[in-house]
Amino acid sequence: MKSGNWFDPRTGAALCHHDVIAQAAQAQAVLLGEQHDKAENHRWQMHVAAGLLALRPDLVMGFEMFPKRLNPVLQDWVDGKIAEPEFAERVEWGTVWGFDISLYMPLFHFCRDFGIPMLGLNCRRGLVTEVGKEGWGAIPEPEREGLTQAAPPSAAYRKYLFDVTGGAFPNRKATSPEDPQFDRFVRAQQTWDRAFAGRIAEVALSPSAPLVIGIIGRGHLEHRYGTPSQLADLGVNNCRVLLPHAEVAEPIGDIADALCKMPATS
Repeated sequence: MKSGNWFDPRTGAALCHHDVIAQAAQAQAVLLGEQHDKAENHRWQMHVAAGLLALRPDLVMGFEMFPKRLNPVLQDWVDGKIAEPEFAERVEWGTVWGFDISLYMPLFHFCRDFGIPMLGLNCRRGLVTEVGKEGWGAIPEPEREGLTQAAPPSAAYRKYLFDVTGGAFPNRKATSPEDPQFDRFVRAQQTWDRAFAGRIAEVALSPSAPLVIGIIGRGHLEHRYGTPSQLADLGVNNCRVLLPHAEVAEPIGDIADALCKMPATS
């Protein structure tokens, strides 16, 4: 299979690019996953966004990379009021994200060039830490940033998180996905899931809602466990999950609605 071709992750069958984009354009939200340090993932996100723009000029793009409090700066960027160096400084890029900003600048310029509103989907990192440590109920209302408590994780999501973090945390004390000592990590992850979903839902459920594109790490999207599940809990049920894929096209289950083959090298 050539790079740029789509396939169904459930069957491995080839999908038509036009059909994938046309179906996504009918959704309330389209979530485009990524590995943060992969340039080809970000090129792919921009190509998909451009295809959606041809069918839905009423686009809004939300980014995991920014907390909501930076929305005024993002609007200044889209409005052409600031140049790249000032943009990077004012969005506190080195603090709030830290990956090479050049990986993302084509996406940011795409929004600016076409006047597409940019939204910060994230919350302050301290909130994630606090919820992980103490639980949602311990967070005072004024410090919740307008967010609501995450819907409980499924057993499948806990297993997914336990499996994917095995190498990252080899010395963890939790011995199974159900171990209470794993709760802290799950609560923290779900705080991000809920924050992204809450910010998207604010727009997707508004009157005459635009199509919301979410630029989000794939770990929050795979199998619809994270942010998609929280979106459904908030009433956003028509959501498409599209992911880049570096391997050959073969059945790998319900990881996404469609996968796109990436080039072998960046």
